[in-house]
Amino acid sequence: MRNAEERLENLAAAICHVRSGRATSRGMLAELMRLSPTTAGQYADELIELGCLQESGLVHGAMGRPKRVLETVSGAGWFAGVEFNAERVRVVGVDFAGCRISGGLCTLPADAEADWVMKEVKRLIRALCKARLGQGPLLGIGFGAPGIVEPRTGVALEYAFMESWRAVPVASGLRKTFEVPVTLENNLRAIALAERWFGGARQVADYVILGPRSGFGVAIVQGGRLVIGAHSAAGEIGYWFLPDRAAGTRLHDRLSAPAVWRRLSGAGARTRLPADLHAALSEWAGVRNAARAEIIADYAQVISSLQLLLDTQVFFLHGPLTALEPGFCVEVAAAAAELAPSLSGRSLKVVASQLDDEAGALGAATLAMEAWQP
Repeated sequence: MRNAEERLENLAAAICHVRSGRATSRGMLAELMRLSPTTAGQYADELIELGCLQESGLVHGAMGRPKRVLETVSGAGWFAGVEFNAERVRVVGVDFAGCRISGGLCTLPADAEADWVMKEVKRLIRALCKARLGQGPLLGIGFGAPGIVEPRTGVALEYAFMESWRAVPVASGLRKTFEVPVTLENNLRAIALAERWFGGARQVADYVILGPRSGFGVAIVQGGRLVIGAHSAAGEIGYWFLPDRAAGTRLHDRLSAPAVWRRLSGAGARTRLPADLHAALSEWAGVRNAARAEIIADYAQVISSLQLLLDTQVFFLHGPLTALEPGFCVEVAAAAAELAPSLSGRSLKVVASQLDDEAGALGAATLAMEAWQP
């Protein structure tokens, strides 16, 4: 039984290596997977027979015989990625080669309940299924949910900004409807995968996603692996308290995108948020005032603490606060380095992600893609 499981795991790993571009030949596949050339060749042959891989063309190296190029078959099937937050549900399709092929979006009403969200998710996935003629079958669904999730059971446990989002059986509900494997993960961790496949972390093994959206959290990748935690709650730092602030003030209350906009604009807690928070924040990109300085100091305090704990290579800023560029990330990094003398002279890098609002759904599709086995 274990041999059969190991074989499937190896076949799935071989597809991922080829899809990522790390392995473009049987020899490279053998080296990456630490297999004999014969065994790696057998895996390649089996995946070609299954229609997952193909060989095309010849590459002539400086020495040795020409090698055929291994590549994934884009039409072998596709994966759906779902991500939602307090404002909207977004769905994206990714083909077998890992390329985006289509997407869908719906805005959440202020009084949205968990049942309504799941109905909209199913509607959007069905719409993608109708549009994906010629791309092969739907092979899997990845779901990026805000808050605390339990990936092993596929249950979304809680979300601070939707009271009814409690113990939602995401995976079993979608699996029953679409009859494909469903993988659940926290949406910021899904974004971390999108950054690895589509963004600036392609060659980075250690990085942190900063997620100031409706709330505030982070996702951590160390040694190329997502840090999930013993209770699947790693990165939920929005519940931290900022020192030297009013009692009861959490990071959610100070560093989320709505909170930052209110601080910059001077809007009260009951003021209605702009429909497009990214656009609203862009109006403050060039403004240097006391509110901005205080926001930078708060972010620097959090990032310096995370850097001392994790010693990461780079922080990627996602969400509406990217509108505060240019300069915001550089200023935060400089202020963070000043707060921790031990970081002086060391590289502390904070950059705005180049990925757009689809990052969570793209990452969720990638989650399904990486988890799929032939």
